[in-house]
Amino acid sequence: MSAELQTKLLRVIETQTFSPVGEQQSQKIDIRFIAATHKNLQQAAAEGTFRLDLYYRLAVFELYLPPLRERKADILPLAEFFVQQLSTKMGRKGLKINPEMGEKLAQHNWQGNVRELKNAIERAIILSDGTEILPDTLPLDWENSYQQTVNSFELAAVEKQHILKILDYTQQHKAETARLLNIGLTTLYRKLDEYKLHR
Repeated sequence: MSAELQTKLLRVIETQTFSPVGEQQSQKIDIRFIAATHKNLQQAAAEGTFRLDLYYRLAVFELYLPPLRERKADILPLAEFFVQQLSTKMGRKGLKINPEMGEKLAQHNWQGNVRELKNAIERAIILSDGTEILPDTLPLDWENSYQQTVNSFELAAVEKQHILKILDYTQQHKAETARLLNIGLTTLYRKLDEYKLHR
């Protein structure tokens, strides 16, 4: 959030008023702010990137939620919830997480927290052919996701097929494909050139 926007937000919180775009008259509001961040705002304030007065306005009641990697018991229930939610949305009801897949999910570090878990489950559902979600649907960069005996040629073939499957699922939507693959759009285009997948 820019310094200018922080100032505007602070003014709204303090005055409980705001001016709609294009209007001269201020409007009174009665709202409660709920804010979330993965950053240390006190440190950001000390570094001058976040207003200290805004921090104190927002930090009336603070809750600390440990990262997902510190809540191992929550991983499988959350994964099962996302499977139910996303498989219903995709018309793939009845999918279940294979026990080995559950172990892989529990062992992962989850730097991206719940959002990373949801993306991993969404990708796994897309790549699943049967009624169980298996470990081979996990991202290629996960440790031990694939056997160590796979050579670079075979890995390239697997990656190419993986990209093709996601492209078909998104109906060739490149930005959505990059999101599901958890890579940048530039990286996706480089891969498309490398594997001659442009259509």
